[in-house]
This record gives sequence, structure tokens and C-alpha cells, in this order.
Amino acid sequence: MTPSPWTKTKPTAVVVFADGTVIEGQGIGATGQAQAEVCFNTALTGYQEILTDPSYLGQIVTFTFPHIGNIGANDEDIEDLTPAARIGAVGAIFKANITDPSSYRSTRHFDQWLKTRGIIGLAGVDTRALTAWIREHGAPNAVIAHDPDGKFDIPALQALAAEWSGLEGLDLAKAATSGQSSTWTQGPWAWDRGFAEAGEETAHIVAIDYGIKRNILRLFSGLGCKVTVVPATTSAEDILAMAPDGVFLSNGPGDPAATGKYAVPVIKKLIDSGIPLFGICLGHQILALALGGATTKMHQGHHGANHPVKDFTTGKVEIVSMNHGFAVDGKSLPEGVEETHVSLFDGTNCGLRLVGKPVFSVQHHPEASPGPQDSHYLFRRFMNMVRDRQGLEALSER
Repeated sequence: MTPSPWTKTKPTAVVVFADGTVIEGQGIGATGQAQAEVCFNTALTGYQEILTDPSYLGQIVTFTFPHIGNIGANDEDIEDLTPAARIGAVGAIFKANITDPSSYRSTRHFDQWLKTRGIIGLAGVDTRALTAWIREHGAPNAVIAHDPDGKFDIPALQALAAEWSGLEGLDLAKAATSGQSSTWTQGPWAWDRGFAEAGEETAHIVAIDYGIKRNILRLFSGLGCKVTVVPATTSAEDILAMAPDGVFLSNGPGDPAATGKYAVPVIKKLIDSGIPLFGICLGHQILALALGGATTKMHQGHHGANHPVKDFTTGKVEIVSMNHGFAVDGKSLPEGVEETHVSLFDGTNCGLRLVGKPVFSVQHHPEASPGPQDSHYLFRRFMNMVRDRQGLEALSER
């Protein structure tokens, strides 16, 4: 009896790099195609939060953990401020096919959620081999495409990948911002209780939205803040007219130097006003530019929830979440600007403060979501700057 030949499932999705590299697999989620940079994320949990983080706009996320989607999807684990706009990653690459959900919190199949979000998925890929390739060669420009009929014009897709400008020089904050002022009232999530309601407000924080994450706003609300979210292009005069007790510079996507063309002048005026200022991720990078520093494009970026960072203020090492493809050049920081945090993976800058003024920022994501909560104290550190200005007693940073 002649044995049956091995069969190969016809690919229904591909990722095509600018150099002509083609990765085939099974399409999931939305159909169509998208130009983007391919990066990798090493987190084991939080795939919904990762894919809805506005900082991933213009990127395709490769998940190194093999089983993604197995607990389904819900309406709580969302990070972008305006889900209807579907701001976040444009594509995702997975090792294993998506299974049926196995969580009491699930309200829909992950594949259906990807379709609703407009995220193109590719499954059946050795994502750890792809991660090793990115670590060696850098994050490539590519096109991800999903066609249930498996019809792809590979040369045309390669041409699209090659002609894409990439993230350098690209201002994506204007696309990621909510575009209108709003007040945030939702507090942190707790198991079996859901999201807390806002309590007594003791301070007013204005958050400049370059692509802000919800959990940042939740943590501010949980510390008794009235939070007003304003668009990325809001002027310093309009912000100061709101009489804030502090200003927050949010995370976001794209090249900080491009966003800085309109954001840096605003930040300089806010610094001159003496108001306490706190930045995270893109906000950290733009603050560095406003203080006279420089930023650079990273070879592969930092994306994950297991990054060790040292806080020089306390001497402690924290495990943190990170998501950035650009970094502040620590050597470029001028006199009077002090480096406060550093990555223990590669020595890149992860924090700064302006000596003598209530101004500081960090590269990593102290709000986590997903990730460890080692750095939650930074929100209390900022609030103590605010409370000092208000003449109130300091909070414990623990």
C-alpha cells in the first residue's frame, strides 16, 4: 500500500519584508494588507492590552509566547482611549492557531475580536526564530496581508514594503490622539469588582494625549485626581488656562523628533511655568528634546514585560513593561538634566529629571497593563511634587 503524501495547507496570509523575505502562514483576524514595522513582544500575558496600546501604531507585533488568544477577548482589557478609532497595532504574528476561549471573563473569540479591531493576523509561524532574526538584523519594514483565497502578488507586496518610509521621521501622535478634550473618571480594576469609581478629587492633572493608555489615567484617578485629557496639539496657553496642579506627557507612537516639532515649544513653556511635569515613553523622549537632549532609533526596540531597570534615586532594580523603538541618548543630556533610570539589558536611558524643578520622566511603562507593578510608586512620586506645590502632606511612595 502506497503511503499518503504529506499535505501542506495553502497559506492564507503572508508577511513580506522589504528585502524580499516571505513568511507564510494561516490568516486570522481582519483581511486586507498593511505596511508597518515588525517588532517582537516577550510578554506572556496581556495580548489585548498590547494590541490596543496606541504606541504600537505603525507596527506588527510578533508574540514570542506561543499560545495567544486562548482566553478569548473581553471589553475590559483595552488600552486605547477611543476604541472606535481602532488605534494600536495593525498586525500580529502568532506561533499557534487560536483556540476556543477558556476564561470566565471572555465575551468573544479572539479571532472575532481581531476582525472587529481591524488587526490582520498570521498564525503558524516560528515566532522565536523570527525574533532571533529581528535581533540580528533589526526591525524590518514589511507588509502583512491576509486573503482567504491565498492569492498574493509577492513582488507588489515587496515593493510596498520597500517604499514605506518607516517610523523614522513619522509623526503618528496626531493619528493616535483622541482629538478632543475629555474628563477621565474611571479608577483601577480589581478582581471581582471591576473598575473603581472616582473618589474625592484633591488635584487636577492635565494629560496631553499623544496616544495615551487607559491604565495611566486609571492610576491617576485612583490617587484622587481629576484628569482632563487634551489633544496632542493643545497649546501651553490653553493648558495653563485650565489651572492644572500638574501636567502629564503621555506615551504614543512614531518618531519623537517629528512629534517634537510642535510638542517641544509647548513643553518648554510648561517647564518655565514651574508646574510639576511627568512624562512616560514618548512623553519622556519629547521632554528630553525640550531640555536639549537627543533621541535615536533603536536596532530592535524594547517590547515586553520583563525588563530590568535601575532607579538611581532609590538604588532599587525593578522589573518593568516597555514598548518603544526610539530612545533618549543619555550622553546627550545637558548639564542640569540628571539621568535617573537605566536599562540593565543594554544600558540605554530610562529616566531623567530636571535638577531644581518638579520635572521628571521615564522611558518604561510604570502603569504596566500588562506587566509587573514595581514602578507604580512613580505616580505617587509625581503626586508628591503636586502636593508639595499645594502645601499638602506627602503620600507614601510604597
